Amino acid sequence: MSSSKTSPLVIGHRGASALAPENTLAAFARAFADGADGIEFDVRLARDGVPVVIHDANLRRTGGRKGRVANLTSARLGEIDVGSWFNRRRPRFARLQYTRQTLPTLDGVFRLLVNQSNQELVAYVEIKTARKKRLNERLARSIVDAIERYSLKQRTIVISFNLPVIRMVKQLDPSICTGALFGPRQRASRSMRRIVEAAVRCSADQILLHRTIATRRMVDCARRAKLIPVIWTVDDPKWITRASDRQIYALMSNNPAHLHEFI
Repeated sequence: MSSSKTSPLVIGHRGASALAPENTLAAFARAFADGADGIEFDVRLARDGVPVVIHDANLRRTGGRKGRVANLTSARLGEIDVGSWFNRRRPRFARLQYTRQTLPTLDGVFRLLVNQSNQELVAYVEIKTARKKRLNERLARSIVDAIERYSLKQRTIVISFNLPVIRMVKQLDPSICTGALFGPRQRASRSMRRIVEAAVRCSADQILLHRTIATRRMVDCARRAKLIPVIWTVDDPKWITRASDRQIYALMSNNPAHLHEFI
């Protein structure tokens, strides 16, 4: 994967999360149908050690109930409705099928990906880490094993804000592409140079910058360090031209269809 002066890839952030409930098979399928070049999603460990796809550590926001993801088995999580909240919050885009969406496993998302007719679609897998290093190692190894099992090494980028975990993935399998995530919080505590140096130290291949810190100088600094720049989360089509001019590899968007209208 290398940067290009052509139009950037458009990646569905948690799927087409502006139009369907985030991190569900419905949101991923919608992103693919809307022309996304890939999807981004969050992975945590269930109690039984199975990687499951959800952003939050608890079920309050998307599951409408108490309980932490780490305290429930993947089977139990797979029974929980994580789509109805979207219909209530965004009635304009509500669909009956969203009430049937349950929390998916990483295996389930990878199966959806490999069954698409377009075999060039990519997946950005964000590792959501725990406080215990042992659990983070277990999650990293589970993700690496799943990538191998589905023959997705050339189509998967493992990303995280936790840079030691990115280094861990590289140690487990140097051939897997990785990315270091940075947002406004990290920018407030680190200089531009230190951010880029941190990404290089963890052996990341890509650097994923929040749009508010992705200045031309920051992107240029990253590219000089041989890092491939990716910007999140972008819904303004003006970024299409910026990305082409600055040789940005990919844009993550909640609404891939909207960005694609301007490519």
